[in-house]
Amino acid sequence: MRLLFTKRLLQLFIFFGCAVLSPALAQNFRVEGVVTDAATSETLIGVSVIIKGTKTGTSSGVDGRYSLASVAPGTILVVTYIGYEPLEIPVNAARVDIRLKASANQLEDVVVIGYGSVKRKDVTTAISTISTKDLDQRPIVSAAQAIQGRAAGVSVIQPNGTPGAEMSIRVRGTTSFNGSNDPLYVVDGVPVDNIRFLSPNDIESMQILKDASSAAIYGSRAANGVILISTKAGKNGDAKISFNGQFTQNKVTNEIDVLNFSQYRDLQNEIGLVTLPEGLTDQTDWFDETYKTGELQNYQLSISDGTEKLKYYLSAGYLNETGVLNTSFFKRYNFRANIDNKVRNWLTVGANINYADYASNGVTTGLGANRGGVILSVVNTPTYAPVWNPDNPNQYYNNFYGVGNITSPLENMARSKNNKDRENRLIASGNALITFAPEVTFKSSFTVDRRNALITTFLDPISTTWGRNQYGEASDNRNMNTVLTFDNVLNYNKTFGKHGIEAMAGSSYTESDYTNSYINGSHFRNDLIQTLNAANRIGWSNTGSGASDWAIMSYFGRVAYNYDSKYLITANIRSDGSSKLHPDHRWGYFPSFSAAWRLSSEEFMSGIEWLNDLKIRGGWGQTGNQSGIGDYAYLQRYNIGRIEWFKEGQENAVPTISQANLRTSDLTWETTTQTNVGLDFTAFKNRVTVNLDYYFKRTTDMLMNVSLPAGAAAANTIARNEGEMTNKGFEVMVNTQNLNGPFTWSTDFNISFNRNKLESLELQKIYSDAVTSNTVNEAVVRNEPGRSLGGFFGYISDGVDPETGQLMYRDLNGDSKISSTDRTYIGDPNADFIFGLTNSFSYKNFSLSVFLQGSYGNDIFNASRMETEGMYDGKNQSTRVLDRWRVPGQIKDVPKAGFDIRNSSYFIEDGSYLRVKNVSLSYNIQGELLKRLKISRLQSYVSASNLLTWTNYSGMDPEVNQWGNNGAVQGIDWGTYPQSKSFVLGVNVEF
Repeated sequence: MRLLFTKRLLQLFIFFGCAVLSPALAQNFRVEGVVTDAATSETLIGVSVIIKGTKTGTSSGVDGRYSLASVAPGTILVVTYIGYEPLEIPVNAARVDIRLKASANQLEDVVVIGYGSVKRKDVTTAISTISTKDLDQRPIVSAAQAIQGRAAGVSVIQPNGTPGAEMSIRVRGTTSFNGSNDPLYVVDGVPVDNIRFLSPNDIESMQILKDASSAAIYGSRAANGVILISTKAGKNGDAKISFNGQFTQNKVTNEIDVLNFSQYRDLQNEIGLVTLPEGLTDQTDWFDETYKTGELQNYQLSISDGTEKLKYYLSAGYLNETGVLNTSFFKRYNFRANIDNKVRNWLTVGANINYADYASNGVTTGLGANRGGVILSVVNTPTYAPVWNPDNPNQYYNNFYGVGNITSPLENMARSKNNKDRENRLIASGNALITFAPEVTFKSSFTVDRRNALITTFLDPISTTWGRNQYGEASDNRNMNTVLTFDNVLNYNKTFGKHGIEAMAGSSYTESDYTNSYINGSHFRNDLIQTLNAANRIGWSNTGSGASDWAIMSYFGRVAYNYDSKYLITANIRSDGSSKLHPDHRWGYFPSFSAAWRLSSEEFMSGIEWLNDLKIRGGWGQTGNQSGIGDYAYLQRYNIGRIEWFKEGQENAVPTISQANLRTSDLTWETTTQTNVGLDFTAFKNRVTVNLDYYFKRTTDMLMNVSLPAGAAAANTIARNEGEMTNKGFEVMVNTQNLNGPFTWSTDFNISFNRNKLESLELQKIYSDAVTSNTVNEAVVRNEPGRSLGGFFGYISDGVDPETGQLMYRDLNGDSKISSTDRTYIGDPNADFIFGLTNSFSYKNFSLSVFLQGSYGNDIFNASRMETEGMYDGKNQSTRVLDRWRVPGQIKDVPKAGFDIRNSSYFIEDGSYLRVKNVSLSYNIQGELLKRLKISRLQSYVSASNLLTWTNYSGMDPEVNQWGNNGAVQGIDWGTYPQSKSFVLGVNVEF
């Protein structure tokens, strides 16, 4: 019995022993797979795959593939990659594909700052990062469009829908009255005035320096904020060919209905100025004749690769956009080469070369139908008129029965269809980085920025009324601008235990040389030769050449101290000397400092587990602006007057010289001082990130052109430091990772509040601007101390008088008559707040992005309605006038025909809107065939922009300003080129 028990126990022991040891004795096998991004399904290169508890491992190759030769079943693989969540995967099969999720902890990301970089968690200033992940899926022409609605405190509007139109960008409000309010763009360390030349597909990252403590390192050019752009570069072991192709159709988002002939005739009978013959009928729908479906084609190709010593990125692209007004277009060719070569362990050299050639042709807007305005003439041209003159088939129809101020929209477009605005731009930069020690580096760079522009116009002598009057006309304007920049920067970065010190010192020299020539002519025989050699008369005036130059010398430095990422202090100083200013006032000094305290690292915060990071920060700084003055602002300048040498007795005459300006030798820098307080925190395992900022900006010594009393001097204006203005505001940015897993959902939200105020003016107390309708002929914008810029000024309309049909204007001064003294402020174009909301979803190979953007509380002066509802002459009108007053006793919102029209609140409208700015849906195609073809990414997508707009504004689009980027005039719609609704089909390919 005992022997049997012992035998059975031994058998049981052997059984369990074999069961335990069997995995260890099992045969090892080869494991392989592909590492991809969980959201985009893109392959990831250089991902670390290590067997847990050992140093044995590998990394993914150029196609995202990895392999381990001998792995036991049940082994744990530890997968890590910068910017992604680490992952541990048990091995139970020979093939293990790995999908990594982007890290929700953005605190470890590196952000670019002026002449350096820093981890996001150690930032002490107000910096916004713009996501570039969806730039290749949106129909954007300029990188500036990528900023709209994406950053708190940054207002971006597209003032009109002209192809290739410049964007209007305001960082924390308008800071200058007469000067530029555009931010400074710095592309790969090179300051540029605009980024029209830059393809959005070449952009790797975008940072916006919003407060003075971050922007002051750029001194005199940073008063309006700084946008830092880094372009793509080659990576070690990442050989890649990428192609992006887009086809876009653009359609007008809104239409204004017009009177048919019968309704037009009734209106003219009431006005009593036009007698129409019998037998006229509706012949032309001018909207259908004028507006077409615009198209945009965009093709971008890039090749990149790299080794430990040499990295390169090459790209080329072609973009061609035709507008909804089909004579307008924008076309761009671009080429970029970024090269870095580690020549020695202590020496790295690099070169960035960008060449772009772009051309455009707009149409005449912002004018009435009588002065070539295309948009308004679509409404104002009567429908009885044909396109072409039946008696002269090569001429546009122009018989409007005594109405001499109408030309059709097609004739107005023909007046500019042969105009071309072309520019080619070469930015070539070379740099050398010397590493004296791991903590000490010196970088020297030299940049040439050369722009050649050619603007030509031609109007044939046959088809249009104006062309026949001039016997045809043409012009040729050429200019070249060369800007040289030489930068030298010494950096020191050292960590001593928990102490970190970063110091930087440098210099920058910028020199600009500008030349131009211009000539015009008229009296052409026909339209077969469109150059000036076919003109019989070369213009006596507006023909000549010119030149100018300017230079800036700058010295700057920064010191930053970091204690355990808990206490952070940064101080900057920059000194700029400008040739535009008098030698006694040439140098400006722009200091700044900022500090941050990470409360979440303190002992008293250790028990709050849901909070990942909490930091408060504050800063103060000064920045400058000199863009409001010319290259020789402080010097006495003169006008040259030509004498008509071809007249008898003047054959050998020489030009006259006259005083051009009043000299102001005490001109100094326009300076903006800004204080900023901010709070950053992340919570709930880094799934919620919030940034809060409050700022106060004061601009002093504003550079302005002051009007002088008539006859007071040889010149009627003088440039001087004249006024003071403030901006204060509050910003909120929130990022949330709502769902993680097979289905992901993230949200980005920002909202900004800004209050602008013109505080004081010294000599001239009132500035009036923006004259629109010829009939009213009065400025509608008034700027004076105590109010926000751009206020609308006119009469208060109290509705239609039921007895007379006239608009009733309020008698403010109580003198029982309506006069100019009864005018007051009737509207404000400044928004109460602007906002943007982006929701991004992904499931398996599908990705969806929905971007909303809007503005609230801003007014628009709809000057277009003066032309389309004014009822004062023979122009056709919109159907809104069908509801006009006709007989005594009627209660109407629209006055009678021929009413007393003035700049008034009748034309002020609420410009608030909420817009579905973009919706993009993409799908990543995968399969064995693609793997065999070595295609790592094949993504198709559809996208729609300006899909829906909710607004009470009656015009064609609420995102409008006919005065473009003007700081003093905003929110005016006067026959402005409308925005388009865009539909995109595209594909991204990488292999």
